[in-house]
Amino acid sequence: MTVLLEICIDSIESALAAKEGGADRLEVCSSLAGGGTTPSLGLVKQCVADIQLPVMMMIRPHEGGFVYQENDLEAMLTDIESAQSIGVRGVVFGALTAERQIDLEQCQRLLTAATSLQTTFHRAFDLVVDPIQSLNQLIELRFDRLLTSGQTASAQAGIPLIRQLCDHAQERITLLAGAGVNSQNAQQIVTATGVCELHASASVLGSGQSQGNVQFGTDRRVTSVELVRAIRQSLRDSA
Repeated sequence: MTVLLEICIDSIESALAAKEGGADRLEVCSSLAGGGTTPSLGLVKQCVADIQLPVMMMIRPHEGGFVYQENDLEAMLTDIESAQSIGVRGVVFGALTAERQIDLEQCQRLLTAATSLQTTFHRAFDLVVDPIQSLNQLIELRFDRLLTSGQTASAQAGIPLIRQLCDHAQERITLLAGAGVNSQNAQQIVTATGVCELHASASVLGSGQSQGNVQFGTDRRVTSVELVRAIRQSLRDSA
């Protein structure tokens, strides 16, 4: 089985590194340190034009949870409209209610706006109260893909639930396992869960910039060619 490797990035530098390392697809975000938010159209256009890998664009208006007000949703709908005009393969989003259930009405509106695009429901899923019921709802809504760590801090720790989700999905939706994926555990996750897609950042601490006592983003992380390549090679070695 060939395993697709998606790398999440928030800069053109990281996108280039992901491609060189052997990534199959990019998830393009802003502010990965905060879980990823909607990226600038300039960055997305660069990735589509220069990297020539399938691009999934994050649609998340702000950090701090996945319960959205109407003005948040309007911004997300506008971003999806923009995404369709610049050649992305798909969009990544999710919306929950205050009771930690899938917000069916908001998701349906977003899906309707994204009719020509692939759709991934992101790790907001890892907060839902009933994962099997929520998976059924995502299938009924016709999401193409679900990104999950199995409701734990890492996909490796979440193997039991990811396996259960894969078995229940029966190929009606693609499971994308992510969080803490590296060359030491990638094949274990694939073998133990049955997923055929992995999601990783494969990043290292980059250099920020400081001016005297003023600092801006000194903890910036960037994708490592070597780490992406190591994940890719670990999957080939075990094939």
